Amino acid sequence: VQLQASGGGLVQPGESLRLSCAPTSDYDAIGWFRQAPGKEREGISCIGPYNGRPYYADSVKARFTVSRDNVKNTVYLQMNNLKPEDSAVYYCKIVPYGNCSPQTVRTALSSPDWGQGTLVTVSS
Repeated sequence: VQLQASGGGLVQPGESLRLSCAPTSDYDAIGWFRQAPGKEREGISCIGPYNGRPYYADSVKARFTVSRDNVKNTVYLQMNNLKPEDSAVYYCKIVPYGNCSPQTVRTALSSPDWGQGTLVTVSS
């Protein structure tokens, strides 16, 4: 099942957005990824099964928070203090082996199956 990201939009620097990813399973680690124009796709966050320990890339640490609602089968990415460099298409997908680490996020990044992303534009 391909996961679909939603909730993107146009915001000003310093504002917040919450992205959603569905439908997720309790058993899967879910990663968030983004691709800015002209740049390679990068892994920015991941949450393990049953609200397991999250992973954050340095570029988003302390500003973004990942969470999940296993009743709603949805994973969220709360993005605060957004910066113009956060502008990108955001994607979510299952991260293999059920755990979040830089290595498993990289493995997910290299696989070709991507669902529909959601565009985030941060601009004044």
